[in-house]
Amino acid sequence: MEQTETTQPAERLPYDVVVVGAGAAGMMAAGTAARSGKRVLLLEKMEKSGRKVRITGKGRCNVTNARPAEEFAEQVRTNAAFFAPAFAEFNNRATIRFFERQGVKLDIERGERVFPRSGKAWDIANALLDYCVDNGVKIRYETRVTEIMTLGDRVFGVRYVNKRGFERKEECDRVIVATGGVSYPATGSTGDGYAFAADLGHTVEPLRPSLTPLVSSHPQMKYLHGLLLRNVKAVLYIDNEPIREEFGEIGFSERGIEGAVALRMSRDAVDALIDGQKVKIVLDLKPALTEEMLRERIARERAEMAPTEFFGELLRKLVPKALVMPLAQELDIHSKNYVSKVTDAEIDRLIRTLKGLTFPVTDYAPFECAVTTAGGVCCDEVNPYTMESRKVRGLYLAGEVLDIDANTGGYNLQIAFSTGRLAGMLKK
Repeated sequence: MEQTETTQPAERLPYDVVVVGAGAAGMMAAGTAARSGKRVLLLEKMEKSGRKVRITGKGRCNVTNARPAEEFAEQVRTNAAFFAPAFAEFNNRATIRFFERQGVKLDIERGERVFPRSGKAWDIANALLDYCVDNGVKIRYETRVTEIMTLGDRVFGVRYVNKRGFERKEECDRVIVATGGVSYPATGSTGDGYAFAADLGHTVEPLRPSLTPLVSSHPQMKYLHGLLLRNVKAVLYIDNEPIREEFGEIGFSERGIEGAVALRMSRDAVDALIDGQKVKIVLDLKPALTEEMLRERIARERAEMAPTEFFGELLRKLVPKALVMPLAQELDIHSKNYVSKVTDAEIDRLIRTLKGLTFPVTDYAPFECAVTTAGGVCCDEVNPYTMESRKVRGLYLAGEVLDIDANTGGYNLQIAFSTGRLAGMLKK
């Protein structure tokens, strides 16, 4: 009898890996691990998977960006070298093939941005969910993980609270943390992964909003809500030094200055504001024209106008209607002034303003408005070829929980897919 007991094999754990978080990175990791034959449990604290994916890109979901690898890497703002192996393993072309094989037709739009042809972010979220379900991933919703359990320097499971409020645990040899950041917290991204990592000895780089609207003290801001300016040049100044130049669309809302141009600048602006530096954005509304060319154009427009027409009508020929009154107030020239009475000095002021409309930046919108989170688990403490922690064996990290972020345009979702895929391969 004693001999029988000593030769009996150890009881096998029900799961090989537990994935925490059913977002873009978590579902990619879970599906990848299950596809290779692993028994996978995916735990999600919300009532459904992919909550953030379903609202990204204003509900259209900018899946990735089709730029060549070198150009793609230039858009990764933090730890691009760390991200390179994950991208080499599963790049933007592989992402496009993945979703098309999942039955989602994609289109490449301006700026090489990739969207589902349907225009529905739900198609991307559902494709990821199908990838998990079809490969046998067990999913538990409304299940909040409270602890990554370790023994020495090794993972041995997770502790969680189930939907009925009871505390349970699940033992396993490997855990993938893909809990997202703290942007859009209503989707479930409330920073759980940072707490887990810190508890296990990881360094968490300071968290701040990235790709977030910028707040300006400009007196005309309240009159600009809803305005979208196209084809403008914007220069970000920090302590009166030009730091970054962008070209494209910039918009205004009750949240602040936004649009692709402002969001791309926000990463540098937020860091500068945190450091107590002075920040401003200077817009060139007529980047295709030199000051002299603009002067000639204004002269032509005035020559064609009747002397009794108003200055506001001249402005309407130069800028969108919604900008006419704020611009007149900025210039301190009444819009009802006769155009024939406008002085050369006032025309000079108009030209300087059109070529350099300045918005002091005094603050930034909070995480609730940010597309992604800057900061996160220090990448030096993670193996870039496996996504496994260098501090805790069997612990893998993927997606926004890592200190990697990129510009707007599909790059951040690709980071989630690439790191999730690599983590799900469970390389040692």
